Amino acid sequence: MDNASQGHTQQAHQDGRSGGGSRANGPRLIALVGPFQSGKTTLLESILTRTGALARPGNVRDGSTVGDSSAEARAHAMSVEANIASTEYLGDRYTFVDCPGSIEFSQDMRSVLPVCDAAIVVCEADPRKIPALQVILRDLEDLRIPRILFLNKIDAATNGVREILAMLQPASRARLLLRQIPIWQNGIVTGFIDLALERAFVYREHAPSMVIDLPPAEIAREKEARYTLLERLADYDDALLEELIGDIDPPRDQIFDDLARELRDGVAAPVFIGSAERGNGVTRLLKALRHEAPNIAGTRERLGVAAEGQPIAQIIRSIHTQHGGKLSVARVLRGTFNDGQTISTPRGEEDRIAGLSRLMGATASKQARVEEGDTIAFGRLDHARTGDMIRDAKAALTSLDEPAPSLPASEPVHAFALLAKDRKDEVRLTAALNRLTEEDPSLVFTQDAASGEMRLAGQGEMHLRVSLERLADRFGVLVTAQKPNIAYRETIRDEVTVRGRHKKQSGGHGQYGDVLISVRPQQRGEGFAFTESVHGGTVPKQYFSSVEAGCRDGLSRGPLGFPVVDVAVNLLDGSYHTVDSSDMAFRAAARLGMSEALPKARPVLLEPVLAVDVLIPSEAVSRASGIVSARRGQILGYEPREGWDGWDVLKALIPEAEMSDLIIELRSATTGVGSYIARFDHLAEVVGRPAEAVVAHASHQRALQNGH
Repeated sequence: MDNASQGHTQQAHQDGRSGGGSRANGPRLIALVGPFQSGKTTLLESILTRTGALARPGNVRDGSTVGDSSAEARAHAMSVEANIASTEYLGDRYTFVDCPGSIEFSQDMRSVLPVCDAAIVVCEADPRKIPALQVILRDLEDLRIPRILFLNKIDAATNGVREILAMLQPASRARLLLRQIPIWQNGIVTGFIDLALERAFVYREHAPSMVIDLPPAEIAREKEARYTLLERLADYDDALLEELIGDIDPPRDQIFDDLARELRDGVAAPVFIGSAERGNGVTRLLKALRHEAPNIAGTRERLGVAAEGQPIAQIIRSIHTQHGGKLSVARVLRGTFNDGQTISTPRGEEDRIAGLSRLMGATASKQARVEEGDTIAFGRLDHARTGDMIRDAKAALTSLDEPAPSLPASEPVHAFALLAKDRKDEVRLTAALNRLTEEDPSLVFTQDAASGEMRLAGQGEMHLRVSLERLADRFGVLVTAQKPNIAYRETIRDEVTVRGRHKKQSGGHGQYGDVLISVRPQQRGEGFAFTESVHGGTVPKQYFSSVEAGCRDGLSRGPLGFPVVDVAVNLLDGSYHTVDSSDMAFRAAARLGMSEALPKARPVLLEPVLAVDVLIPSEAVSRASGIVSARRGQILGYEPREGWDGWDVLKALIPEAEMSDLIIELRSATTGVGSYIARFDHLAEVVGRPAEAVVAHASHQRALQNGH
């Protein structure tokens, strides 16, 4: 063998493939996703260490990792935001995004995924986490993101890998392809056999696995597992099928080409095994990314973005730093960007790039220029929002440059009413909340028009707690959080007729208005109605609108202390004074009439009732039913969740007053994945002690507000 050939063979051996074959180059963006506590952050540490970006891996337990670098993440020992780190491997540049595993913080993952080249799904042999895995895989499938499963903690597995694969398969609509099988010794996994390479490897602690001869005892098992892999690949490759039928061993490059194509097309997801904590299986995972995962060209093709044209980048995360201003993390889909360049947002606003930075967790390294495929932080793009496609301000907009399709933010399921501890901070609180919701679109900030109450709604209690910690740490605003007020209403049961008279003499022109009104209940949801049946001009027509306005004034707070709804008023009669009558006088007379009529008409308290669709794994239906029933919920029925194997939708009517903390119980009953969609349905009567308690509490709150 000549020196050139020998060198080529050695490189192929080191790289884990022989026979040449093409591979994609350029910076890649890879998402690390998976259920809560599956080991994503630990895997990132192992990858960064294996590629030389770190001298040694950090540890989640002692808060020394590149991921989970924020104070909130370390305080709660969990990922609460996407963490970004870049590294190089065999001359290729990679950016990894460590996405939170909790469903409460999944919005960061949803914002990042559309422009990722591929995702590594970190999972484990735990049946309790299958529903969470299914939720994550569904997002990847809907966005057509190529995905590789990394079966973590293989050193702790007690079942065979085929049994584990059978357990995982229902979570994935794409076929799972087992790429490696473990080598067992005395009940311990000591290495693996790569079925595509037909090579055996033995694990080494925090070091690349070492190639060994295929153990004789494993040959039969390897051949059977490899044939199964090839059979499944042949479902999409007629040439491979013919070779298998003819008992011809296909070329290795053909197998790798098939694996890359099926990964790219989303019809199959390869499964690798290893241990992130020990650094086992990491090198083979990196090799698979290098040779089989798409790069920016493949991602542009998936997104329908033209290869040629002006520079464009999509914002995947917005960060308001305490001292450095706003950072807009973006994936450059085409072209290059320079520091100081002026960019334009889809709304036509212009910003000047004030710094380009490559991120490594909480640290950033300045860059003068970035190329397509890079994931970079743009400084001080004040007008850019997460999800925006930004472009050079001088270039013209084209129809091919639409933003990558993203998943909609999940509807809020938990809310706090917020009050600044220092009244001087109220204006700052509003500004800080607007910044938080800009960073995280799954947070919703509203101000109730009737009560003036500030409300922050999100994906769960922990989601909101972390948001309030950011308010304090990053923006210096301390708040008191409590349950939001319920929008109780009241109505009447009887019809009454009363006279309202406003008469005042104070020198000069006086005030005189006199009305006779009939007040009666309406059907639920009909609202307020005003009519008149005055005869003989006892109340001049020009005052009818003032009488109506006075009646509406009287509905703002009824005898029980809440706004009054579903009431009809008819103006029957009255009297006026040619000099002293006025719009103001008749409005006051009508208001007085209403204040007398409502207590006599048997007022009743109304509470809002919500129509709730509870989304849960089928095995948790009975537990969820008990939770709903215990909250005065009326269960309307069950139906399969469309397109979700093993999931159901429980439909119920639940009083809004009983919704507080519902999500906490549902998540506890469903290993963290249960959720719901709620919408207002109707107002229902509340009587007896529950009504008395509500009225007494509201009266007490008003007294406190008035300083009594």
